Amino acid sequence: MAAQKINEAHEHITKAEKCLKTSLTKWKPDYDSAASEYAKAAVCFKNAKQFDQAKDAYLKEAEYHTENKALFHAAKAIEQAGMMMKVSRTPKMPEAIQYIEKACMMYMENGTPDTAAMALDRAGKLIEPINLDKAVDLYQKAAGVFENEDRLRQAAELLGKASRLLVRLKRLDEAAVALQKEKNMYKEIENFPMCFKKTTAQVLIHLHRGDYVAADKCVRESYSLPGYSGSEDSVAMETLLQGYDEQDEDQVYRVCNSPLLKYMDNDYAKLAISLRVPGGGGKKKKAAAAPQGGASGTPAPAEEDDDYEGGLC
Repeated sequence: MAAQKINEAHEHITKAEKCLKTSLTKWKPDYDSAASEYAKAAVCFKNAKQFDQAKDAYLKEAEYHTENKALFHAAKAIEQAGMMMKVSRTPKMPEAIQYIEKACMMYMENGTPDTAAMALDRAGKLIEPINLDKAVDLYQKAAGVFENEDRLRQAAELLGKASRLLVRLKRLDEAAVALQKEKNMYKEIENFPMCFKKTTAQVLIHLHRGDYVAADKCVRESYSLPGYSGSEDSVAMETLLQGYDEQDEDQVYRVCNSPLLKYMDNDYAKLAISLRVPGGGGKKKKAAAAPQGGASGTPAPAEEDDDYEGGLC
């Protein structure tokens, strides 16, 4: 089966080469037909799992689409070449991302920014398992493209991906900036419940940065959002800030281990369960104080601390 597909691929390449020849009666190469034959060859190589040859065929397809001034189709072919680098027997992810980024630039030149942003998002997902820093860059670029197109919901979602990875990378100052921008977008499209969640994430980040003032400011500013005052989120954050300010380990522990915080996105949940009050030494007292508002939960004995140390999976 594989051998048959490889033979078919070479037949398509032979046809493509004929399309490019000129003669007395054919003055110009037929770039469109050549690109089409290379596209068919690429699919045959891919089906035969000859991914390096498929990549070369896609790049040839892109070359002749470019000659024919069909930039969108050229970009699609280059993006496919990048995908072949991902699935090849020896994956070359940096090279794959380079091809996809090049395709995105061509999508932008062709006036199809939405396609460019979606390709950047796909590239971010590809590289995320091996290079978080590059994934952050790609998600932020994709968000920027969507923002320029006034697609704020999509932009906010991509910024959210970048924010979570920045937390994982412990680049908390940058995460705080990205979260604020994300929150502003959700505010603009009037998705206020998401704004509440972003406020909670901001408080956790600022407290881990040791900046109580910034954390408190985020909560104060959120009271201008419809529905925030008296919400589970606001009660929990007021309780957390009070406990942190008064160095009340039990109060901080109860809030950070409440369902509201423990079931946030995993990166933020880890911030919550690892938060310690200044000078607390990471120990928890055995207190039976009743939980407040949105900060329900039962304190665990000190000897069970290790159950939470690695974060949630």
